[in-house]
Amino acid sequence: MRRNHLVLVGLALVVATAAACSESGQPGTSQPVAGQPGAAGGTTASVGASPARPKTLRVVAAGDLFVQPDLTAQAAADARAAGKTGHDFTQILAAIAPMVREADLAVCHVEQPLAPPEGPFTGYPIFSAPPQLADAAAATGFDTCSTASNHTLDYGEEGVRRTLDNLDRVGLRHSGSARAAAEAATPNVFGVRGVKVAQLAYTFSFNGIERPRDKPWLANPIDVARIRADAHAAKQAGAEIVILSMHWGTEYQNEANEEQAGLAAQLLADPDIDLIIGLHVHVVQPFEKIGDKWVAYGLGNLLVRFQDGSPENTRDSVLPRFTFTEVAPKKWRVTDLAVHAIFMAYHPQARLVDLAAATKNDDTPGADYARVLRRIAGYVNMRGAQANGLRMVN
Repeated sequence: MRRNHLVLVGLALVVATAAACSESGQPGTSQPVAGQPGAAGGTTASVGASPARPKTLRVVAAGDLFVQPDLTAQAAADARAAGKTGHDFTQILAAIAPMVREADLAVCHVEQPLAPPEGPFTGYPIFSAPPQLADAAAATGFDTCSTASNHTLDYGEEGVRRTLDNLDRVGLRHSGSARAAAEAATPNVFGVRGVKVAQLAYTFSFNGIERPRDKPWLANPIDVARIRADAHAAKQAGAEIVILSMHWGTEYQNEANEEQAGLAAQLLADPDIDLIIGLHVHVVQPFEKIGDKWVAYGLGNLLVRFQDGSPENTRDSVLPRFTFTEVAPKKWRVTDLAVHAIFMAYHPQARLVDLAAATKNDDTPGADYARVLRRIAGYVNMRGAQANGLRMVN
């Protein structure tokens, strides 16, 4: 989505609008729900007139924004080349920006805490990324981000607070961690072209870091009863579509594990939950239609820069576009699912590659993007998703 922000610094109030093109080309606006926490911790109001309520909404989702030191170095080099200070991730993300911006709603995942502008920017096992990652996510067109991961607590409460403050600064909604109990108890519900949507986010682990006993609200662990209660609260707050971002699964395993499959079936049976987006495993996992709802078990790493010689499939990701249709008053279902295959090229510079476009004009020496696209399509279809209507974009 394209966005236009008006920041009232003295009141710590961010007023955001987001416009997106519909299939017919008519612009729409994404507006926060009045009275919900705003981008800078206050209340949020809408700007501009709302268009007619749509019958379809296109939701794009992306995998982990996972920044290692080599990717931080690339972003610093890109900033210097543009005559800027700090870090610029927009060039790395540029290939997906058109797909993200044309959606009505775009969902991302911030894998690690954001550091102060001066750093330190750290890698394994305790991660942090430059704060300009938030700027790049917003500039690319994302609207709301999950922040629940096994690295959420790597820098404790300070890291949680700094991450959310930076997301607020650029007008990105967020779910999965919180700065106060009241924030944690308020569902992330916002308006998309006149339709209220919620994003909720949870993680399987904090890598052994304990949440403070007096501040369990800092980050959301996976708990089925809690997830159901939160989804119901979101629906009670007016959400017509509830999207779960789930940080789960076995790292580097392309097949979904039994726990993922069991949780997906259990959660999608709940009438308050409409879609599950899976993260964490660093490779692409299958999509599956369970009843009349979809789960994407693992979207892979969107941003990544492991060391050279790491398994090639850790550079794979997918960017699915879920088209929701209102099948009854305020009841929505995914009626079309198109999946873009994405690859992170490491050389000569770290850059995302839209594989469908690259295979049509593959003049990169040594690249075999058609093979990579086939590999990703195979992972996506491991549970028969294409027979249930999923389309790979090629």
